[in-house]
Amino acid sequence: MNASRTCILSREGTPREGLIRLALAPDGDVLPDIRARAPGRGAWIGVGRAELEAALARGRLRGALARAFRTGDLRIPDDLPDRIEQALERATLDRLGLEARAGHLITGSERIETAARAGRLHLLLHAADARADGAAKLAQAWRVGSEREGSGAKGLALPVSRTILSLALGRENVVHAGLTDAQAAMRVRNVLDRWLHFIGPDRANVSCETNSQGASALEAGAGTEAREQEGF
Repeated sequence: MNASRTCILSREGTPREGLIRLALAPDGDVLPDIRARAPGRGAWIGVGRAELEAALARGRLRGALARAFRTGDLRIPDDLPDRIEQALERATLDRLGLEARAGHLITGSERIETAARAGRLHLLLHAADARADGAAKLAQAWRVGSEREGSGAKGLALPVSRTILSLALGRENVVHAGLTDAQAAMRVRNVLDRWLHFIGPDRANVSCETNSQGASALEAGAGTEAREQEGF
């Protein structure tokens, strides 16, 4: 069973994989700890960006953090929502890169279509600027191969362009990608769902399922990334 944590703003309990951890750096800054590795007491949030921005503007976030960290000696960066979004994007792209290097991710329309029709595709992804007809053709192959014709499964349009996706995977002109390992697909969905939930439905275009379930981030400042990955 997944460990549960309580969002400091909504007060709802949620498995920690679906929440975002905030940590208090030694200098007093409150920073995203997406990988939940920073030492010390953490504060967990499960709200979307719009709700977080509202809580920040009204002072609710400061009060909730002061209670969670048991200190009022903290600083909340004005761009905290941006930092969280960039960290979530980076975590998702990093995960895709890891799965690609492990041999669990394929690219190229022909390879993806072949795997889909053979029933070996567990997650279908498209760059934000993928052509609708190309995405529809692969989605149809996926539905046929997984015996889900008529289900409406279409794959998922990532909120990044092919340029960013290509950089993340270290390959040229990546428009579509597919996960051919069920566990890898679930790992990707875990980080991806958290990112898409945070940015909200206006920017997230989720319309797919895994078989088992039915350049901003890359250009972010190296200093912030290093502090986050090393637990400050």
